[in-house]
Amino acid sequence: MNKLSKSILALVIGVSTLSTKAQEKEFNVSSKRNEDKSITLTAEKTSPGTYTVVLNFRELDNTSLNGDPIYEVRHNNDNFLTLTPINKEQNIGYSFSYSYIRGKLNPKYSPLFLYALPYANGKKVRAVESSFLNATYFGSTTPEDWKAYRFYTENADTVTAIRKGTVVNVLDLYDEDTKDLKYTSKVNTVIIEHPDGTLATYKGFKKGIFVKEGQTVFPGNALGINNITNERYGISLIITYLKSAEIGAAKKNPKDSKSLYGFITPYFCTTDNANGILTNQKYYTSSITPELIQKEMTKKEIKNWGKK
Repeated sequence: MNKLSKSILALVIGVSTLSTKAQEKEFNVSSKRNEDKSITLTAEKTSPGTYTVVLNFRELDNTSLNGDPIYEVRHNNDNFLTLTPINKEQNIGYSFSYSYIRGKLNPKYSPLFLYALPYANGKKVRAVESSFLNATYFGSTTPEDWKAYRFYTENADTVTAIRKGTVVNVLDLYDEDTKDLKYTSKVNTVIIEHPDGTLATYKGFKKGIFVKEGQTVFPGNALGINNITNERYGISLIITYLKSAEIGAAKKNPKDSKSLYGFITPYFCTTDNANGILTNQKYYTSSITPELIQKEMTKKEIKNWGKK
């Protein structure tokens, strides 16, 4: 493979950005007709975390649907919709298709929320703003709110969680030598859903990620070891939220469609600034204080943390 081919192995960010589970279908909707002639729609999912599902009814008789056909699914085997017959003596006629995407639609979040750097307390890192690779290599338009970072360390180092959350996706497949690659789409990934519904995506781990799906992590908890790309050790980080459920349009025209996710410009706690936006290409030292760790803990979690 020549250098140009290697450089074009870019990370493609689109509808599938936050859907990295490939070995089995991660989401399925089934329907059941009940004895009272109602219809129950049930979501089955293999990954933890929140999904948004959009229904498209091609046929819908003897019932009514209130509001938009967009639903939030948080748990496996979630009965997220029940259709009741208008005429209780007759069955409901229906047929439907559906689309789904990871994330809670339009979650309420604070743009001023304070995060830890993705390395242990006292670690010095270089923060570099990343470009939108779809624009660089495939002619797409960079989202207006685009913000992504690459955090570099001098040597291989442990990547840590920036905020409390649930690990909702782990991709731990690749064990290839990426030292000389400028970019590669074959990257080990961890996605963490935060309590407010935002998502942190960490990309660029060595094979052997430490955490499992469904696990709760707190600021400073170890996730894995960063990998080397383009002769530098680092991890990529983006913080996003689902802002649109126009999944069908994005799938039909992925190049021309707007991102379904919004991108958050985070405030970080560092030794230089206890609450600030990072400056591109500048070095920072991680500061993970007890207050930052306990910020979103429950009383029980604080009590257990104090025992360590």
